[in-house]
Amino acid sequence: MLVLGAGAAGLMAATFAARAGADVVLLEKTRRVGTKIVISGGGRCNVLPSVADERVFVTDSSRRLMGRILASWPLDAQRHFFEDDLGIPLSIETETGKLFPVSNRATDVRDGLVNAATAAGVALRTGADVTGLAPSAAGWTATLGDGAAVEAHAAVVATGGLSVPKTGSDGFGLRLARALGHRVKPTYPALAPLTAEPAPHADLAGVSVPDAQVRVPVGKGAFETAGGFLFTHRGYSGPAVLNVSHLTALGRGRGDVPAVLVGWTDATAQAWEAALAEPGRGLVTTTLRAALPARLADRLLADADVPPDRARADLRRDERRRLVDALTATPLPWTGDEGYKKAEVTGGGVGLGEVDPRTLESRHHPGLYFAGEVLDAFGPIGGHNFLWAWATGRLAGLGAAGP
Repeated sequence: MLVLGAGAAGLMAATFAARAGADVVLLEKTRRVGTKIVISGGGRCNVLPSVADERVFVTDSSRRLMGRILASWPLDAQRHFFEDDLGIPLSIETETGKLFPVSNRATDVRDGLVNAATAAGVALRTGADVTGLAPSAAGWTATLGDGAAVEAHAAVVATGGLSVPKTGSDGFGLRLARALGHRVKPTYPALAPLTAEPAPHADLAGVSVPDAQVRVPVGKGAFETAGGFLFTHRGYSGPAVLNVSHLTALGRGRGDVPAVLVGWTDATAQAWEAALAEPGRGLVTTTLRAALPARLADRLLADADVPPDRARADLRRDERRRLVDALTATPLPWTGDEGYKKAEVTGGGVGLGEVDPRTLESRHHPGLYFAGEVLDAFGPIGGHNFLWAWATGRLAGLGAAGP
């Protein structure tokens, strides 16, 4: 059988198919295997989340189908595979709850997966640029850029989406799925830094806060997330921003501009009201700087039109109200995002109703399977997208290998 793409999902598909007895050829267009694994987590690789919750995933397909796919290989079983099978111990980063290899080296994860695949008998071919995949008498035939053809009874498409194109992701699997008659949900960059043109906060570039509260009004409620926030020269980044960028991308596609509101700490409006009303002649600036970076605190004072030398005791009611609003619900001016170049994942993709959730085999073409980012689902920052890649790769590999 063939596996197209030697990333997270592809390596997992190839390994489990080979262990199930299939003769597997793994085709990778680039010269380097698992590039996204190596660059993930700042070179540390956030292998898994510490808690799996399907409710945090985003899909335009059936959430029931997505839940069935995720349940095929639960978090505990995945952790067991990495630690006990691959011999890669994982540890929880206490401040984020993410699981990283103890070595803090993403290359250990990539190398462990490659070694497992080759030990199982997978034939790994790099520099194999697949330009076409079509049904044939043998099952499926992949055409390579040099004109060569590779045939197999089944094929797993794990070529990624459109995000981080420098790693080789170019949307081949999405184009293939469309050409073969599958419904592909509209795609968009997800988990991407936001931009603002012009950039009103460029002077704060490099300033970060550890526990920003970001929310986007949606319908009668709001989508809320918390985590690190980073000002950049072009806009805003950090997990709290990336985790809402799919809503801004979808809104922009509709011609809408969803509001993005930021609370700069985990303190409520009531808590800030009390802090700013504490007795004494202490300065408001001192109160803010105790909880925030000085440059950000000074900027919020200026935006709220509160003099920097104002004492808490002298703070007027209207000044306190504006300041609390700035501290807990600053409207973030944004105009776009950094696109697929810096997006962590691709939103949209092959609809989950297009595949059998038990095997990920195409409902249109027997012997064709999809896995990983090419499918219509993604999760927030924190290992959830690897969780999806590992689970779908394993499921497709086992399905393609047959009973």
